[in-house]
Amino acid sequence: MLEIKNLSVDFHTDGGIVHAVQNVNLSMGEGEIRGLVGESGSGKSVTSMTILQLLGTRRARISSGEILFEGKNLLELSSKEMGTVRGREIGLVSQNALSALDPSFTVGAQLVEVIRRHQNVSKQEAKDQALDTFRLVAMPDPEQKLRAYQHQLSGGQRQRVVIAMALAGRPRLLLADEPTTALDATVQKQILDLLLEINQKLGTGILMVTHDFGVVSHLCQTVTVMRKGRIVEDGPAHAMLTAPEHPYTQSLINSVPKLDLEDSMRSVPRAERRLHVFEEISA
Repeated sequence: MLEIKNLSVDFHTDGGIVHAVQNVNLSMGEGEIRGLVGESGSGKSVTSMTILQLLGTRRARISSGEILFEGKNLLELSSKEMGTVRGREIGLVSQNALSALDPSFTVGAQLVEVIRRHQNVSKQEAKDQALDTFRLVAMPDPEQKLRAYQHQLSGGQRQRVVIAMALAGRPRLLLADEPTTALDATVQKQILDLLLEINQKLGTGILMVTHDFGVVSHLCQTVTVMRKGRIVEDGPAHAMLTAPEHPYTQSLINSVPKLDLEDSMRSVPRAERRLHVFEEISA
């Protein structure tokens, strides 16, 4: 479904050229959930935003590569053509729901606007679809929440709105850029469970951008690890969690806190412990 070939992205700054992404190769199949993992500045968000041509600055230059989505090179599309891809074919779940939502309008009005942008439907039909989409993302009391403003919702509910807006065009691929970072652990798990459920119900592929291997163990089937703009390791999540090869991947996994570890697991070697945690979460 998605294939990135030899992608390189540079930022031309006053201090010189920054090579943010260097010769990245990545592919995803239909319905796959892939984690794109790395610390801040590793190039993972730049890679994902390049897919939708949303780098947000004129200083960014794509110096090489192709991004093929269902056979067409997105980097060759015009702005108008990309406008039909965004939302309708590829949805974006942003990190910060507060900045993604307009405080001047109800969340229902914003969702209706997105639906009508991507579909030729009446306002009433769009309202009905908005309600159905809120139900899809398990929004509590969906009828009432459609009339709410963002400040009247909890952090988890705002994130559900953002996910609903990303799903409004029924895209085949979701780009989820650190969608749980600003949430507490309990709500984070709820959102990850929701994304997994959407993948299973709709067959939607998900590219999960994260720095957290705990998120990977809960959600992802495959993983790509980036460091300093380059891919350092790539493969199945299960194998990477139990036997990471690159020292950087090892350090990322070892940094995941184990605060809820049972006494019986504290003496188990770390690699076997990760397998236990992975299997528990995946069960």
